Parts: sequence; structure tokens; C-alpha cells
Amino acid sequence: MDRGELIQAISGIVEDSLENRVSGDCAILPELSGMRIFESPLFAFGNPLDPIFDKLKEPGVIGPHFTSPREWMPEVKTVISIFLPFTEAVRRGKDSSPQWPSSAWLHGRIEGQAFINMMLAMAVAEIESYGYKAMAPSLDKRYWSVIHDGNTNPEKAGFTSNWSERHVAYVSGHGTFGLSKGLITKRGIAGRFASILTDMDIEKDERYYTELYENCSMCGACAKRCPAGAISVLTGKDHKKCSDYLDTTAAKYAPRYGCDKCQTKVPCETCIPEK
Repeated sequence: MDRGELIQAISGIVEDSLENRVSGDCAILPELSGMRIFESPLFAFGNPLDPIFDKLKEPGVIGPHFTSPREWMPEVKTVISIFLPFTEAVRRGKDSSPQWPSSAWLHGRIEGQAFINMMLAMAVAEIESYGYKAMAPSLDKRYWSVIHDGNTNPEKAGFTSNWSERHVAYVSGHGTFGLSKGLITKRGIAGRFASILTDMDIEKDERYYTELYENCSMCGACAKRCPAGAISVLTGKDHKKCSDYLDTTAAKYAPRYGCDKCQTKVPCETCIPEK
């Protein structure tokens, strides 16, 4: 199995799986039955020995709890980072409002993640069928995530985990962060990330950027659209405000939650914006 065959295999899962569509029995609205969630994926192949992985352990970046690729898999030779852009149907949900996410986006966030988990399991099995080792940190029993409410330490408010798909995507060559703290790839910011570690020695991608926010125009469009007022051109993102707002969507749309505002109807939605 080479790089091209691997891309083809994972892309085939995205193209062909019925799990990449909203089933009729769970559709929030009848017209969402059969809606495709993700477009064809974008790949970046990173070096597990990249020194930035160690930098992610520093306080103020992610922290010492970040688990490096070699800590997950000592024999790892390649980090496979996958970006799955949302389809136009997900991005243009008809019942979206300035204050609340659309039903289509809620499916993209929840059913979309369920599909990603299945895709990762299938991709790992496919790689292993060729005699290589592979694993997905987000599916491993050692993976953990936590939401800090910020009541005891405001600086720690928000979400953290011992494996960050966005930071891994940045290191691997997908793109850079935006004002909203999402990652802007060559196909924009509206989508989800996933990753696999393997002992396959695959040709690596070089980062086409040098700055952390290089792909962001700092236009402030996401700040204007944020219903929580959690994004500022001057001060960045207030993770506590964002987390609190997501809690309100969880209460309103249980068992689903989410917010589409900083990823849709902004210049970086589907591409790198012009400066």
C-alpha cells in the first residue's frame, strides 16, 4: 500500500458509505433524510518527529498533558491528518438563524462525528490488512477530553484533550489557525479533522506556511457572526463564552449541540481568504 492507494481507500469510504448520509430515522427534518454530510477529504502527511509536537506540550500552547505521536505509538513513522469539508447542504442549512445553528449543521456535528469514528476504524483495519501497524488516537482507550468551566481558573476555560486534531493538522501541513481558533485549510474552515498514526513510511508534506495565523485575513467576519460575542479582533477568543453558548445549544437541541456561525458565511468558509 502506497500513499496514493491509502488516499484512494479512505476517500472511497467517504464517497460510498451510507453513514456519510443522514438516515431517515434520525433526521430532524424530513427534507434532511439522505443528506450527505462530508465532501471528499483532504490529506496531509506529517512527520511524528517534528519538533512542534514537543512544543505543543508547553504551557500556554496545549500543555504537558498533550500526548505526542511517539507516546501513542513508539514505532510510528507517519502522522496522517484528514480534513473532511462539510457539504454545501450542511453549510447552508435553511433553518439557521443569527442566534441558533441549523438542523443540518447539528447533524454534521453529531452524526458527522459518528461517521468519522467509523471511517477511522475502517481505515485502520485497511492499513493493518497490508501488514502495517496503525491506530487512531481519538478512538484509543487512553484518549481523554475535558471541558473546564473556568470558575476556578478563567485561563483554563474551554475544551482540552491529550490529542488535538486541529494542532496535529497544523503540524502536518493542512493550514493555519484563524481568529476563531478553527483551522483554515486550502478548502476552508468548515469541516472536521481526524488522524491516524502508522508505521508506514509515507512521503511527508511540507508546511506551506510559517506563521500561526498566516491563512487568516483577520477580517473579523467570524466575530460579527458569533452569537456569544466570544470572538474579538483585538483580544482573540473567549473560550468560556463559547463553551457557555454551546451549553445552551445542548439544552435546546439535546442530544445534539453545536454552532456554525464562525465557519459559515465567512471569507474562509471554503478557501484561504484574500488578505
